[in-house]
Formats: sequence, structure tokens, C-alpha cells
Amino acid sequence: MLVFIDESGDPGFKVSKGSSPAFVVAMVVFRDPAESVRALKAIDEVAKKHGVKPEFKFSKSRPEVRDAFFEAVQSFDFCVRAIVVRKEVIQSGHLRSNKEAFYSFFVKSMLKFDNGLLKGASVVIDGSGERIFKQELAAYLRRHTEKGAIKKVRFSDSRNDRLVQMADMCTGAIARSFRDNRGDARRWHQMLGKKIEDIWDFK
Repeated sequence: MLVFIDESGDPGFKVSKGSSPAFVVAMVVFRDPAESVRALKAIDEVAKKHGVKPEFKFSKSRPEVRDAFFEAVQSFDFCVRAIVVRKEVIQSGHLRSNKEAFYSFFVKSMLKFDNGLLKGASVVIDGSGERIFKQELAAYLRRHTEKGAIKKVRFSDSRNDRLVQMADMCTGAIARSFRDNRGDARRWHQMLGKKIEDIWDFK
């Protein structure tokens, strides 16, 4: 089982100074690793056709590229689970003041409350952040999830990993669906359709 994780938004709380009002983290899960290879090849084809360099990022993609991306991956066997955090509901001073704790807590929460989905999963997370934080996060996730749920955790640079890019695109689609001020708010969420198994609106 392969799991790819990325986030949309940031863990900051200075919304009036540019921080995002919400934070979304999502995971794309392939129960069969061979299916992930097929999806990767399809994503490569879309990249070539639309001249996407160096990577797919939802926030920087044109609508027609987003359409092509989600059309290309629709036929593959994967699922998506996500957690949406509206920052105004967070009362914890620790989470509000410590960005790494905030990020770790919500990634852990998504993985822990997985409805029994994860079994021996190899988890791949977009590789931003300092080396020490990565090590601490990997240990934290293993410690706070069900025994046997996570086999290993590694970090990968999204520029060189199409499936981390897939996680970015799916996370972005879900985040966009929570923005009522956009006419296309649910367009790509709907393209994912039943691939989305759960969205936890954290309260």
C-alpha cells in the first residue's frame, strides 16, 4: 500500500497578513503499487501533452490542465481522504504558535482516524522542511497511529515525484471546494467524485 500526502494552505495564523484561513491536508492511497505505476505513466503523458514543467501544482495550473489531469487519473484504482481545518476553530495556544506542531498534529489525525484503511502503508510526504523535523515527524506518525498501519515514512521532492504531485492536485481540488467565492469551487472536486472516501471538516 502506497500513501502520498500533501497540503494546501499554511499553518500560520496571521490571516490578515496573508496566512490562509484554512489548512487542508490529504492523502492519495493506492492499495496496489502496480496501479500507482500506471497512474504515474498517465500523468507523465498529460505533462508532455500540455508542456507542464517542472511539476503539476494545482494553484499554478490552468483550468484546462486541471481538467486533463483529473480526466487522466479517473480510471485508476485509488482513494482520497482529507482533513480541512478552519483556523478560527483552533483554540490551542500550542497549535496556534508552533507551525511544526500544527502540521504534525493534523497529518497524524488524518492518518490515525483512517477508518481502518491503512495497513502496512509506505507513506510518502512532500519533502519540504528541515531534516530534523522530517525525522521527528516520521517518528511521531509511527508513534501515534495504529500498530501496523504505517510500515515506513519517507520524504520526496514533489518536482521529481509525479504521485506527490497527484496528492497536491487532489488536495488543491478539495481546498478549492471550500472557497465559496469561486464560481468553479466544486469543479475538480466533482471530477474526483467517489475517489474521495472522506473529508473531515475539523471542528
